[in-house]
Amino acid sequence: MRSEPAAPASATFAAKAPPRAAAGFSGGATPSKKKRRRGFGKPINAKGAAVFTRQLATLVKAGMPILRSLEVLARQEKRPAFKQVLESIADTIRSGGNFSDGLAANEHVFDRLYINMVKAGEAGGVLQTVLERLSVFMEKAQKILSKVKSAMIYPAVIVSVATVIVSILMIFVVPKFQEIFTGLLKGQPLPWLTQRLLDISNFLKDHYPIAIGGIVVAYFAFKVFGKTNFGRRIIDWLLIHMPVVGDLFLKAAIARFTRTFGTLLASGVPILQALTITRDTSGNVHIANAINVVHDRVKEGDNVAKPLESTHIFPGMVTSMIEVGEETGALADMLTRIADTYDEEVDNAVAGLTSVIEPIMIVFMAVMVGTIVIALFLPLVSIIENLSA
Repeated sequence: MRSEPAAPASATFAAKAPPRAAAGFSGGATPSKKKRRRGFGKPINAKGAAVFTRQLATLVKAGMPILRSLEVLARQEKRPAFKQVLESIADTIRSGGNFSDGLAANEHVFDRLYINMVKAGEAGGVLQTVLERLSVFMEKAQKILSKVKSAMIYPAVIVSVATVIVSILMIFVVPKFQEIFTGLLKGQPLPWLTQRLLDISNFLKDHYPIAIGGIVVAYFAFKVFGKTNFGRRIIDWLLIHMPVVGDLFLKAAIARFTRTFGTLLASGVPILQALTITRDTSGNVHIANAINVVHDRVKEGDNVAKPLESTHIFPGMVTSMIEVGEETGALADMLTRIADTYDEEVDNAVAGLTSVIEPIMIVFMAVMVGTIVIALFLPLVSIIENLSA
């Protein structure tokens, strides 16, 4: 029989979890959980949770018991809502529960991945190691998310500026030209492009509440559509298959999958449970469906690489490296290496995307503004010809 590993200083904090807490995610801090569910929003965002985990891992690594570490962090916490969360977790530990029980009682703050990794760390007596892995995982997840967002900010800003400029031109500038054309052309027909531009300008000027309302309705309709199963599938498929940006989103999804799965396995979470958690936190319904296929096949005794390859979503390099990791018994390490590789790929994709998007956006603005200018100057040519005659 395997001897029980000696509990490190980080594990001197608590006794075994009560039987009722071991069956699920609810611990001995039910009153605190009920209290924390009041209010709106999360007490802490993902970036703040990563900072908290890093600080906690540092204190535990220094030999401070987990209860004392939480008390220290709670005292210096400036966000009242998250301070209450830390105090409720500390209360759970004081009453005889484990750290994971306190986290489970606040599962609206800490996700399943976080709770299960801590639970596995407690069971194996390696809570310090698990907290360090969690902090690295969360920091890298935030880093890759910020890079993907930064790639999207530039085109969003350009499109917004272009929309404002065109709206000003259509509502305030174009009608002035219409008055000039009416006075000088004396009933002569306007060029087709100019007439269409004036029609759009008159609609925006006379019915701007309808135009604004239409944009608002379209935005909320898209949000509602995205929350439906069909809409989610369409949007997620487009995200990983769109020209130019699809490759970036796919690489980010692969990096997220491999890092989450590898971190869970390295922390001692059973493979089927790790696949379930990874599926639920994948962020893309098609990636989740692929992981679900792998889960069912692994449950039947198969390995990970072959069913993952059969989904035709993950590149051959990924499935081949996973297969090598399974054959050598180092799957967790291989998944982490794949995640590091794809993190670099995301960096390169963001840099390449930025260099491609910039000229595209410049051309886009030039075409929009240029079309308006050409439409306004076409009648001037007829006016000049009439004056010359």
